[in-house]
Amino acid sequence: MVSVLVVDDSVVVRRLIVDALSADPGIQVVGTAPNGKVALSKIEMLKPDIVTLDIEMPVMDGLTTIKEIRKVHPRLPVIMFSTLTSVGASATLEALSSGASDYVTKPANVGSVAESIKSVREQIIPRIHALCRTGGPPRPPVRLAPRPAPGTAPGAGPGAGPATRQAVGTGAPQVVAVGCSTGGPDALTKVVSVLPASFALPIVVVQHMPQVFTKMFAERLDRSAALRVVEAQANMPVQPGTVYIAPGDYHLEVVRRGGGVFTQLQQGPPENFCRPAVDVLFRSVATVYGGATLGVILTGMGQDGKRGSESLIAKGAEIVAQDEATSVVWGMPGAVAGAGLAHSVLPLNEISHHLINRAAGGRTVRPRG
Repeated sequence: MVSVLVVDDSVVVRRLIVDALSADPGIQVVGTAPNGKVALSKIEMLKPDIVTLDIEMPVMDGLTTIKEIRKVHPRLPVIMFSTLTSVGASATLEALSSGASDYVTKPANVGSVAESIKSVREQIIPRIHALCRTGGPPRPPVRLAPRPAPGTAPGAGPGAGPATRQAVGTGAPQVVAVGCSTGGPDALTKVVSVLPASFALPIVVVQHMPQVFTKMFAERLDRSAALRVVEAQANMPVQPGTVYIAPGDYHLEVVRRGGGVFTQLQQGPPENFCRPAVDVLFRSVATVYGGATLGVILTGMGQDGKRGSESLIAKGAEIVAQDEATSVVWGMPGAVAGAGLAHSVLPLNEISHHLINRAAGGRTVRPRG
C-alpha cells in the first residue's frame, strides 16, 4: 500500500485528488495539507511514501516547499501539480530542477468533476506506482550487446552469443537521438550542459511534455548550455551543435531532402500513449542516418523507445541506456537494457563524456553487468 500526502490550498482540488486516488486499492491518502508549512510537519508525522504538491499556495508555496523537503528527505518522491500556462510551466521546470520527481497538469475545468477526476487519475496513478516502484512484472535480466573489436565481424570474437548485435561503426556517429520522460528534464540538462560548444553533432530529443512546457524547457536549457537548444519547428535544417526538442503534442521526425536533413512535425496517432513519441523519432533517424546514430535512452516511465531502438540496432547503430541507480524511473532505459538492445548501461554522469568521446571517433563503450 502506497501512502500519499496531498498538499493544495484549494479544498476543491484536494478533494478531487483524494477522490481520484481512491479508485486504486493500492493507494491510501494518509493526510492533506493546505500549504507547504503544514505539509512539512505532516511529512514528519505521517511518513508518507509520496507527496503531491501544488505550486501556488499561501504561507509557503510549492517551490519553497520542495527545496525544504529535499534538505531532509532527498529521496522522497514528490509530484508537482501545475497549470498549462507559461507561468505554470516555468514554475514547474524550476521545481523539477529543485528536486521534484515529476509533475501532472491540473484539469482546465475543475467544474466538470467527473472529467477532472478522470484526468487526474489517468495522469497521477501510474506516476505514483512508477516512482514508488510498485506493481508490474519483474524486470528481465539486463543483457548487454558486446562491442566487437575494430575489424571484427559482427557476432565474432569474445562475448559473441545471444546478445550480440551488429557491429557499431568504428568512426564517429553523425547524430545523437535521445528519448526521456519522468526525470528527463533534469537528466537531459545534466547531459547537455556538460557538452562543449565544439560538440560537432546535432542532437534530436523527445522529452514527454505537453505544449508550452517544451518551449519553456528548450529556452531554459538554451540559457544553461554551450550548445544551441531550440524547440523544433517544421523544416528546420538539422545542424551540428544544435539540440532540437520535440514540441508538445507533435511527433518529431527527420527527413532527407536533397543534400540536407530537416525536421518534420506531424500529429499522427500517439504511440505508447505519447505524442511526441521516442519510437517515432528513432524510426525516422534509423531511416535517415542508419548505423551512424548514437541513440540514448534516459530515465522515464513506460517502454517508449524500445521499438525505435530495435529499428536503430537493425541498422547497426549504437544504443546507450541510463542505469537504474541514477534514473528517477527505470522504465524506458530498463526496457531497452532488459531486451538486450543496449551496448552500454551508464550512470548519468558518464553519458555526456561518452557522447564527447564518440563524437570524436573514440570507442569507450564497454559491456557492464
